Amino acid sequence: MLQKALKSLLTLAFSLFLILVSMPVLAGEPGQEGHPTEEKEKLNIKEVIFGHIMDGHEFHFFDITQADGTKKPVSIPLPVLLYSPQRGVSFFMSSNFHHGHEPYNDYMLLNEHNIHELGLDPKKFTAGTIIPIKDGKLDSSVSVFDLSLTRNVVQMLIALALLVWIMMSIAKRYKAGQGVTTAPKGMQSLLEPVITFVRDEVAKPNLSHKADKYLPYLLTVFFFILINNIFGLIPGTANVTGNIAFTVVLGLISFVVILFSSNGHYWGHIFNPPGVPGFVKPILVLVEFLSVFIKPFALIIRLFANMVAGHIIIICLISLIFIFGNIKPAIGYAASPVSLVFTIFIYFIEVLVAFLQAFIFTNLTAVFIGQAFEGEHHHEEAHAAAH
Repeated sequence: MLQKALKSLLTLAFSLFLILVSMPVLAGEPGQEGHPTEEKEKLNIKEVIFGHIMDGHEFHFFDITQADGTKKPVSIPLPVLLYSPQRGVSFFMSSNFHHGHEPYNDYMLLNEHNIHELGLDPKKFTAGTIIPIKDGKLDSSVSVFDLSLTRNVVQMLIALALLVWIMMSIAKRYKAGQGVTTAPKGMQSLLEPVITFVRDEVAKPNLSHKADKYLPYLLTVFFFILINNIFGLIPGTANVTGNIAFTVVLGLISFVVILFSSNGHYWGHIFNPPGVPGFVKPILVLVEFLSVFIKPFALIIRLFANMVAGHIIIICLISLIFIFGNIKPAIGYAASPVSLVFTIFIYFIEVLVAFLQAFIFTNLTAVFIGQAFEGEHHHEEAHAAAH
C-alpha cells in the first residue's frame, strides 16, 4: 500500500512539474494571438535554468498569459528585509517589486532584463540581487545588506520544522511504549528501518565503540539532507541542496566535528608519518595536511554538484521540445515523446539520487570522523589485549 501511494505521489509530482515548466514556454509560442513575434521566438534557456536553481525572493510557479499578451506570474512573495547605513531599515513584501519590473522605496530587484537596461555589468550584478537606485540609476553611494527570508531560507526552515516534528512525534510514541512493547505503527514503521540502517551500516562500521555518541548527529544530517532533497523535486520549490552556501555550511559543521574528534595519534601520522623515508616526508606531510581540508571540501562539492546537475538536465530535456518547436513546429512535436521519456527517466533517477546523496554525505562524514580517532581505538584494543 505504501509503495503504491509513493508511486502515485511521484507520478503526480512529475506531472505537475511538466505542466508548470511547460506553461511559461507555451505561452510564448509563435502564432498565438496577442503575442508580438519578437517575444515569441526568444527562449532564454539560461534564464529558465538559473531561475530554477538560484535563490530568490519568491516562490514562482508559472505565468498566465493574458489577452493583451502580458504575462501574470503566479507566485508566493516573501518578506524583504534590507539594512542600509545611509537609509536605515526597510521591510516590505517582494511583490512590491512586481518581479523586477518596478522599483520600490528606491530599491530595484534585478532580473535578466533590467541588468542591461540599467547598464550594469552582468559579471558583477546577478539576477535576484537588490540594489539601491536614484533617478533610475544605481546609487553607488548607498550600501545595502540584504537580510531577507529568501526561498532557500524559508524552505530550509520548513524542512527543519518538519524534521523536528517527525522526530518528536516518533520519540513521543516510543516513550508511551508503542514500538517497544508493541509493533511500531505509522511513521515509526516507515522510519525505524532507515534509522536502523544508518546505525548498523554507517555508524557502527566506521565509529565502532563511539557509534552511539555520534549517531544523533549522523541521523540529523541524513534526514535533513534527505528532506531538502525531496522538497527540491516538487515543482515550484527551491533546490536548497543545490545551493553552494547550504552545502558549505554542512561541510564546515562536519569539518568542526572531525577536528574535535581527532587525537594526538591522528596528528602524529600527519606531521610525522611512520615508516617513511626522510626525503619523502616533506611531500607526504604536505599532502596529508591538505587532505584535512580536502575531505570537507569533497563533501561540499559532491552534494552540490549532484543536486544541481539533475535539475539542469531535466530543464534542458524539456526545453529541447520548445527549441525544436521554434525551428519548426513539426520537429518540436516529433521530439516531444523522446524528450519526455528521457525526462521521466532522469526524474526517477533524481529520486534515487536524493536518497543516495544523503547516504553518501552521512557515510563519508562517519568515515572521516572514524579516521580522526582511529589510533585511539587501536591503542585501547592493544591495552585490553595486554591485560
